[in-house]
Amino acid sequence: MSSEEALRLADEAGLDLVKIAANAAPPVVKIIDFSKYRYEQRRKEKEQKKKQNVIEVKEVRLTPNIDTNDLNTKVSAAKKFLEKGNKVKISLRFRGRELSRMGQSKYILDDIAQTLSEVAQIDKPSKTEGRSLVMILSPKKK
Repeated sequence: MSSEEALRLADEAGLDLVKIAANAAPPVVKIIDFSKYRYEQRRKEKEQKKKQNVIEVKEVRLTPNIDTNDLNTKVSAAKKFLEKGNKVKISLRFRGRELSRMGQSKYILDDIAQTLSEVAQIDKPSKTEGRSLVMILSPKKK
């Protein structure tokens, strides 16, 4: 139908002519109340946002001369994050003279990955980023 005729019908009904699918070969329009249509669109968007699963990246920071008990505490914190479904970024930070032993401290990240292997998989293996070694773990798919 022509656009003039559609506008006339909408005007007679006291409603608006709303474009539903503008990209279609002939554009698809409906004769509806525009404010009601806009409200329904917003409600649908809110519903979709509720159903969306947001994955956060939590960070656990370590130093190369960490004690075993402190390391266990950090590993358990990382495990909790992973069980909640978040990714975990484990960064081993170096300061001063520690930078000269960066390669020798890589085993700490490997041990953590080994400890968390039952609940996590490695997204990005340990890699040097500035003054720290960084590894990203994500929860295992069930």
